Amino acid sequence: MKLFLNVLLFLAITNSYAQNSIQGTVVDANTKQGLVYANVYFSEVEKGTSTNENGDFSLENIPAGHYKVVVSILGYETKSVNLNIPNTTTIQISLTPSAIEMEAIIVSTPFHKLQSENVMKVEHETVKNLKANGAVNLSDGITNIAGVESVTTGLGIGKPVIRGLSSNRVLVYAQGVRLENQQFGDEHGLGLSDSGIESVEVIKGPASLLYGSDALGGVLYLNPEKFAQNNTYNADFNGNYYSNTQGFSTNAGYKTSDDHFKFLFRGSLTEHADYKTNNYRVTNTRFKEHDFKAGVGYQNHDFKTEFRYNVNNSKLGIPEGIGEQSTLKTPLLPFQNITNHLFSSKSTLFLNNSRLDINLGYIYNDRKEFEEHHEEEEEEEEEHSDEILEAALHMKLKTANYDVKYNLPKLGRFETIVGLQGMNQVNTNYGEEQLIPDATTNDVGVLATSHIHFDKADVQLGARYDNRSIDVSSGLQKDFNSFNGALGVKTNIFKQVTARVNLATGFRAPNLSELTSDGTHEGTNRYEIGNSSLKSEQNFQTDIALEFKNDHVEFFVNGFYNKINNYIYLSPNGTEIDTDPVYVYLQNDANLYGGEIGLHIHPHPLDWLHIESSFETVTGKQDNESYLPLIPANSLTNILRIEFEKPWLKKGYSFIKVTNTFSQKNVSTFETNTLGYTLLSAGLGGSFNLFKKEATFTLSGTNLTNKTYINHLSRLKPDGVFNMGTNIIIGLNYNL
Repeated sequence: MKLFLNVLLFLAITNSYAQNSIQGTVVDANTKQGLVYANVYFSEVEKGTSTNENGDFSLENIPAGHYKVVVSILGYETKSVNLNIPNTTTIQISLTPSAIEMEAIIVSTPFHKLQSENVMKVEHETVKNLKANGAVNLSDGITNIAGVESVTTGLGIGKPVIRGLSSNRVLVYAQGVRLENQQFGDEHGLGLSDSGIESVEVIKGPASLLYGSDALGGVLYLNPEKFAQNNTYNADFNGNYYSNTQGFSTNAGYKTSDDHFKFLFRGSLTEHADYKTNNYRVTNTRFKEHDFKAGVGYQNHDFKTEFRYNVNNSKLGIPEGIGEQSTLKTPLLPFQNITNHLFSSKSTLFLNNSRLDINLGYIYNDRKEFEEHHEEEEEEEEEHSDEILEAALHMKLKTANYDVKYNLPKLGRFETIVGLQGMNQVNTNYGEEQLIPDATTNDVGVLATSHIHFDKADVQLGARYDNRSIDVSSGLQKDFNSFNGALGVKTNIFKQVTARVNLATGFRAPNLSELTSDGTHEGTNRYEIGNSSLKSEQNFQTDIALEFKNDHVEFFVNGFYNKINNYIYLSPNGTEIDTDPVYVYLQNDANLYGGEIGLHIHPHPLDWLHIESSFETVTGKQDNESYLPLIPANSLTNILRIEFEKPWLKKGYSFIKVTNTFSQKNVSTFETNTLGYTLLSAGLGGSFNLFKKEATFTLSGTNLTNKTYINHLSRLKPDGVFNMGTNIIIGLNYNL
């Protein structure tokens, strides 16, 4: 592999293809006047620019090939145009005025298309919008996306749930590579900061065709911030204050770019005290997080590459009930100290109407868990330091992965990609306790997928074969194989009605914990026993989506049915070991079904007014009719949003949001019912000039009525601990 990459790099650097350029103009479709500051972006080469005061633009060093250029500007419908370089050298693009928000390019699916052109239904949201709506962190923010929830342990620890599936059934991608950080644990969070993440994409449903094992339930794809446009630079500072936890988050970044080289740096610091309910503070939900990201890129006319590095250190308290009431931010015992190092490399070699994409990643996860009974001497908890404590549980997970895809030359109506993906993972124990043993895991998968353009429909299909081998230090060896496929169709039933039907299979090999665990999992207060005879989970999902859209109304209905064979779950067996209840891993076939309904109205001539409503539901059952655990309750969200412009305020907005979460009575045998509740949120913000630079101010509040409630997916629910009360967030972003 190393020799192969060196040869590719040599060919790219020594290549002498002619440098191609394109000039064009972006105009209003009605007035034919040039549009100022319209964004023009080539997604495949990750190169873009903005139009000047006449609506003109130019881009140089474009490799030969077929491309889709995306043009967008606020107040106009986003448009994509197919170009053949170098046959096309000049172009005029007309945009139609529209109150509909700008579309984003979808990166998590292989053909980089606008969602309106995508065969798969993919949800997209910017981190900026999630934060403006009152999200405290990334795991909190994704719950604003329809069909997505989070299993939480206090405020600092959250795991994504997509249509009722979580943990190793949801694959997380960051910096273009799969994130591996011991996500088998219920109290193991993402280990990522939202600082330096531009947007979030969610594939709801089996994505094993594209990503292999662990994508059985879906994919959370995190897009890092882009480099600066050519020959520009940018520096910014962001700060947020949270009233409930008396916490703060700050980050600062700088990026610069010339015609060939690009650089970026971003650092952040976050600290929170215990969150407060209407009655008390929840002891040891406090946490601290330090994060640093850096990137360097190089690009010429036929080759581009980038290398990114992220280190994240989090100290997270593990709550065990209501105790001392304070606003200190240093976690008490027990707590986690987790360091994630994420290295990623993304390169593309352009080969005349085709291209080779090579993504490489290395993740070093260092997880330490400290417990109170491991202190040999009595001392004040606020005086403890990590250096003088011995970690009860200490695991290091080292994961190297690769993803190589070749985009074949476009052949008539066919766009085709073939790929090779793989992973090598080593788990090693260093602590005095051991929950899962030392082991090595190897994955390899091959895939092929095509997008076929017909006159009245688009079809996407593909197939994939995977093998996973697990070699445990105790001598246990397991091999899992799976063949999966997907078929999707998108068509316009009527001019303004789009239908999508996707059929896909997925699989998930049992993880190391499910196969081999034998010990007390302190974070969950239970003794877990693995099952070495577990089989792979295999599912088949049918997904149907209908969407109506005109200039002033958008309406969608998504429905799914997910059949999972050999569904793996934990169940108590009625015994105890060292006073901890014993849980064992079992299997049974299961079914999940439900969907989302949404409405967005922006009536003419009140284009500044937006009325949004969405409803989501999911039901999960085993074949024996017992319900699956950790299934989100049904919920209804209504938002009234106003957008406005003033001479002194740009991109102004204000909103009121009411979320109704219904009672959850469909619970597993070791869960209890959860009462419903209603939460009120509101916020406002906008941009203005400060010392001749742009500043953006946000003010938002969540749970404004200080409602006492418990979310069904809170791991503190068995102890009757309430979720967070009223929280006011003040934020300021300043471009230096």
